[in-house]
Amino acid sequence: MIRVNRHTLANGLRIVHSEDTATQMVALNVLYDVGARDEDPDHTGFAHLFEHLMFGGSVHIPDYDTPLQLAGGENNAWTNNDMTNYYVTLPRQNVETGFWLESDRMLSLDFHNPTSLEVQRQVVIEEFKQRCLNQPYGDASHLLRALAYQVHPYRWPAIGREIDHIACATLSEVESFFYCHYAPNNAILAVVGHIGWDDTLALAEKWFGGIPRRNVTPRKLLQEMPQTEERRLTVERPVPVDALYMAFHIGGRCHPDYYTFDMLSDLLSSGSSSRFVERLVKQRAVFNRVDAYITGSMDPGLFVVTGKPAPGVTLEEAEKAIWDELEELRTTPPDETEWQKIKNRHESEQVFNQMNYLNVATALAAFELTGKAEDINSETDRYNAVTREQLQQAAEKTFVRKKASVLYYRSMKSRT
Repeated sequence: MIRVNRHTLANGLRIVHSEDTATQMVALNVLYDVGARDEDPDHTGFAHLFEHLMFGGSVHIPDYDTPLQLAGGENNAWTNNDMTNYYVTLPRQNVETGFWLESDRMLSLDFHNPTSLEVQRQVVIEEFKQRCLNQPYGDASHLLRALAYQVHPYRWPAIGREIDHIACATLSEVESFFYCHYAPNNAILAVVGHIGWDDTLALAEKWFGGIPRRNVTPRKLLQEMPQTEERRLTVERPVPVDALYMAFHIGGRCHPDYYTFDMLSDLLSSGSSSRFVERLVKQRAVFNRVDAYITGSMDPGLFVVTGKPAPGVTLEEAEKAIWDELEELRTTPPDETEWQKIKNRHESEQVFNQMNYLNVATALAAFELTGKAEDINSETDRYNAVTREQLQQAAEKTFVRKKASVLYYRSMKSRT
């Protein structure tokens, strides 16, 4: 059981804390409730750009990394379609350095220095080229999202819809995005490690308490209509082998079926004894590689199946093999032994993750965003509460052809 303390500062910043005296380190995790879904369709990639800009110098601290490294700290960040997350870890005796650094960049970045924007812009542009344009299958996420979503901003990935959206971003547009989203009343600070609750509150008030609330842009998202017919797309690219992508709409992170679909994806492809690997790779040799996962998004997300067929197997044959497996799930619950194995894996993963103070800090911030931080203690119970019958019912209503978005990613070599 993780003991959680919670408090909200007068400016709206939510503080969550858990003390762990087994380590001499402290993790500070700052989660901003802003992601790619908050972007304008014609100005995408801004949330991901800010993941980089936040390290490019704040109003009083031109160099973020040097003071952190001198204090023995490390840092990193990530962005997805729903949120932007920053974290630092430091020795307990130098923890105030982390509060100082994180508060200053929440206060304001150095928007009078165009050099920082240009440097980080080029970093992001190169990342876009490397990940999406120059890497085999790099545009698959763009294609599949645009196929599955018609109006919701999940139709583009966090890195952005087009490279020109970042290349043409102006300093005033970037500054406006910051003040509309990066605010204490739109953030959660999770502090975990060898630090008491009283010290955490004092440091949070000292460094973050003076940052003013801001007028955060209200989130007004277009909602997808239920999909009523199959969507298909075929592209040809200079890639080594063909690839298959299939997507089905499922509920968001707070939907009652979230845990069911998460366990279902593990049943299909987690580990060498999972159904897809055992049956479609080892026994039938339909695929060289096959995977199933959920996007885990806040708004209604996707259950995705991807695979690369074995030599001599067509995409049509590979797709039929997937449908055969999905049809079995729709009609027959897994046996108790198989089901218990999946539950045991989830329980062991939860226990393992809670042994690391940084993992706990990240999780506490995420749980606070979706509900309350104490929910971390009931996560295993939620997985254990899923029944075999619920899995079958979820599969039955979801894995139907009229709800499928199917992408055939053909290799140009397959035509020669």
